[in-house]
Amino acid sequence: MTPITFNVPRTIRFGAGASRELPAQLRQIGARHALIVTDAFLARSGLTDEFTALLKQHGFEATVFAGVQPDPTDLNVRDGLQAYRQSGADVVVGLGGGSAMDAAKAIAMLAANPEPLRQYMGYHKVPRAGAPMVAIPTTAGTGSEVTRVAVITDTERSEKMMLLSERLMPVAALVDYELSMSMPKALTAHVGVDTLTHGIEAYVSRKANGMTDPIALSCIALTGAHLLTAWREPDNRTAREAMALAACQGGMAFSNSSVCLVHGMSRPLGALYHVPHGLSNAVLLPTVTRFSLAGAPVRYATIARILGLAGSSDDDEAAAHKLADGLEALNEALEIPPLRECVRVGRAKFERSLEKMAQDALASGSPQNNPVVPTAEQIVELYKQAW
Repeated sequence: MTPITFNVPRTIRFGAGASRELPAQLRQIGARHALIVTDAFLARSGLTDEFTALLKQHGFEATVFAGVQPDPTDLNVRDGLQAYRQSGADVVVGLGGGSAMDAAKAIAMLAANPEPLRQYMGYHKVPRAGAPMVAIPTTAGTGSEVTRVAVITDTERSEKMMLLSERLMPVAALVDYELSMSMPKALTAHVGVDTLTHGIEAYVSRKANGMTDPIALSCIALTGAHLLTAWREPDNRTAREAMALAACQGGMAFSNSSVCLVHGMSRPLGALYHVPHGLSNAVLLPTVTRFSLAGAPVRYATIARILGLAGSSDDDEAAAHKLADGLEALNEALEIPPLRECVRVGRAKFERSLEKMAQDALASGSPQNNPVVPTAEQIVELYKQAW
């Protein structure tokens, strides 16, 4: 068997209150001044102030950069890098959803590597380790706290750049499910299906392996058992904890195998139409799954059985088709809208952008790991089907 590389943060602390261990983690790193990278909403909510006070209470300095927008851009990263240098910080803390954590990774990396950011797009192109980075997720979806991946929008080209390198990996992830309990209902749905997408794509990827398979399957099982409950009962601590664990596992799995066609097609929707990442994955998942079934029927059937969508009496082909049907039903149950309601433009304008989106999807490299590798023409048709 070809040797497998499996990268995770050197420390993962999981459970209620784990985020309060930030001072202890900074002490282990040897840092004294943290740049907290977050968004304006979390800054207004008071959560950022709580962490600033916590650090100061334990003798650390803290500077807040709250300039991260949903689907962060290279301009957000540049501004954050300036804040890092001007503050004299020696560690970066990503506090928020995937956008904040991805921006924090890029800021930390550029602390030791020259701009422009675009030169690091792709796989294993970062030459030097950056500043240490600690990730604290406030949503249960992206799994970015445990991945070596950052996705940043190139504003000049309206293109999402996917960067993958061991040098983007946080040194520590503090996964405190209590921080996710304030997520609104729609966000719970979107990032929850995003988590499921991570588990599914990690398991059916052409790069799936014996290290990632059990983690991906656990992610899928936890999401199937708890997502609807977390959505219906926001204060259900058991469901929230399970979804935080599923998100973390999904991140570990896909970061060490790969995401596939759903993610490849999702990124252009975010870059051109500003559809949030979790939502764009969710609206594409049923359509792309149905297209991909023939490439890995046994694996898709296994997923269907784990989710309770098929039984032992179903052969693999029937079970796989039940999975695609079940994913459509899940989106309906979670009130996830169709693609046409997410892009907020007319169909004619949308279709004029399909060739560029298809080419950008292929350029990301993710579709090449799909069980069925699509052509650009097939990707165009899938966008139309998802409409």
